[in-house]
Amino acid sequence: MAITGGCHCGNIRLTLAGVPQDTLVAVRECGCSFCTKHGGLWTSHPGASLSVAVARPAEVGRYAFGTQSADFHVCRVCGVVPLVTSLIDGRLYAVVTVRALEGIDLSRIPRRAADFEGEALAERLARRARGWIADVTFAPPAAAP
Repeated sequence: MAITGGCHCGNIRLTLAGVPQDTLVAVRECGCSFCTKHGGLWTSHPGASLSVAVARPAEVGRYAFGTQSADFHVCRVCGVVPLVTSLIDGRLYAVVTVRALEGIDLSRIPRRAADFEGEALAERLARRARGWIADVTFAPPAAAP
């Protein structure tokens, strides 16, 4: 099953594939100040693949804070943060916010609070490598007509 989504203006488009039907679970409502302010409800599936297409790369910012081990991809046009990536041992991992996915009924998805405060960097990277999407590709922007 493939799920599509992206930011509000369409600059960042996501295609999440390989998620078994009805298993979009483990939605984490992160309690950090950035996610709280942006309403991030993060999900991933280690067996899934994520394709990211960015129409205007110059209009996407990356924001990292704390351990500087993850990049929040922020659309500079509409302000939406549809995904977070983390480079671990040369491999790119990602999570996406279910709020940016199309056709998802948020009222049917259980959420759990997540607090990673005090987690050591090695533990954090190991957790991401186990649970985040491990097959992440960024498609080149389409050529202008």
